[in-house]
Amino acid sequence: MAANDTIADMLTRIRNATLARHQTAEIPSTKMTRSIASVLKEEGFIADFSEAQEGVMRRLVLTLKYKGKTREPIIKKLTRVSKPGLRVYSNRKELPRVLGGIGIAIISTSSGIMTDRDARRQGIGGEVLCYIW
Repeated sequence: MAANDTIADMLTRIRNATLARHQTAEIPSTKMTRSIASVLKEEGFIADFSEAQEGVMRRLVLTLKYKGKTREPIIKKLTRVSKPGLRVYSNRKELPRVLGGIGIAIISTSSGIMTDRDARRQGIGGEVLCYIW
């Protein structure tokens, strides 16, 4: 499968894994998916992630988080914002607030991948990759 939108692919894999209540989700490892995974971990949406290698293919294994006896997924919703066909950029004044600050927007900036909160703190804008809550 040659997906040119690695981010949408990553989000879909996480979404499917949480719906099926899987413990882990496997994602092809790229610099971009690693950066997003580390933001998700910092923000407490996933427990951990590690890198596995099978031959040439490198994979990220994300350990998903659930809460309570009902194993309610921590990640309620993942939405891709900027797509290869329609890029969405936002300057520092117009950075989106997701659910009034409950969720996060992952932004690709000149200083790397970060949350909308960090980008606002550093006073930089960038490409809005996705929303998560």
